Amino acid sequence: MALLSACASTPPQATRPAVHPDYAPIQDGDILIPAVDPTLLSEEKVRQEVAYTGPEAANTIVVDPFARRLYYVLGNGRAMRYAVGVGPEGKAFRGNATVGMKRQWPNWTPTQNMIRTQPELYAEYAGGLPGGLENPLGARALYLYRNGRDTYYRIHGTIDNRSIGRASSAGCIRLFNQDIIDLYNRVETGTRVKVRTEAESLSYEGQWVEDADGDIEPAPQLALAG
Repeated sequence: MALLSACASTPPQATRPAVHPDYAPIQDGDILIPAVDPTLLSEEKVRQEVAYTGPEAANTIVVDPFARRLYYVLGNGRAMRYAVGVGPEGKAFRGNATVGMKRQWPNWTPTQNMIRTQPELYAEYAGGLPGGLENPLGARALYLYRNGRDTYYRIHGTIDNRSIGRASSAGCIRLFNQDIIDLYNRVETGTRVKVRTEAESLSYEGQWVEDADGDIEPAPQLALAG
């Protein structure tokens, strides 16, 4: 049997993709943020500087909850683009706001509605959860205000990297922790935030549809009859 095993061909080992340098582990104070699994990083999900045709001024955050993208406008027709995951609150918010607060490793408290509708998941956290790798707000959070009042809408990191690019069960607008740190370092308190409507999304991004895995991709173009 040993001889037969020795003669058997060994299947080649699958080569694991290398960690993307922008999504490598980060030592953030006392906390080590893990790398993002490279298999989760399609070209659409890697942050990158892109051409931008929207009317917003430089230093504006533009959130598109329908195309699941976030832009930080650089000016001169350019912007940094990030992939986002969108929860129910993220799809409900429209219009303008400002960044009223910025927090590193923020505390998290579930809303009363979350506790009421899913007590088995959220009731134990009614008193709040300190910042850390188990906190659903992730490494950073931007708190959005309107007319000087907290909207309870957040742009934040996440502990669930698989949710990026997908519709998530809870939360507002979430980014990879590596991306929210990059965005956090670019913006100041008072930064303007624009959340697109569905019509605006269609105008600038076109139609997007979900694939079998829950990620989104451009809708297929129907060929015109000749």
